[in-house]
Amino acid sequence: MYTDPIADFLTRVRNAIAANHRVVEIPASKLKKEMTKILFDQGYILSYQFNDDKVQGTIKIALKYDRDTKESVIRKIQRISTPGLRRYVGAKEMPRVLNGLGIAIVSTSRGVMTNKKARLENVGGEVLCYVY
Repeated sequence: MYTDPIADFLTRVRNAIAANHRVVEIPASKLKKEMTKILFDQGYILSYQFNDDKVQGTIKIALKYDRDTKESVIRKIQRISTPGLRRYVGAKEMPRVLNGLGIAIVSTSRGVMTNKKARLENVGGEVLCYVY
C-alpha cells in the first residue's frame, strides 16, 4: 500500500517515458481517471482505456511520442501538492505553467480540471501537478 496514489500515477508515467514504453498500466481510481481524461484532452497522451474487470480496475495509457525526434510529448510531469504539504490556491492566484504553455491539474470543488478552466470558472483548489 502506497501513501500517495497520485505520485505513484505520475511516477509510473514518468518511468514509462524514460524507458520509451508505448503503453503503461496503472491501478485505477476516480481521481486518476479524471487526470487521465485531462491529459488526453490536452494532447499529452495518445489514448487511454479503463478496465473495470477487477475490484479496483486498471487504466491503460498509450503514451504519445514525436514522430521525427522520438521524444515524448510530456517533457516533465511534476507533483506539487503532497500529503505532507498540501498546496491550495485561490482563483486569483492560479499558477501559470511555462508562461501558459503547460498545464496544472487542479482538484476543485467542481471536479478535477486544468488551471485555465479553473481560472475561467473563478474557482480555486488543490494544485495536484504540473505537466509540460
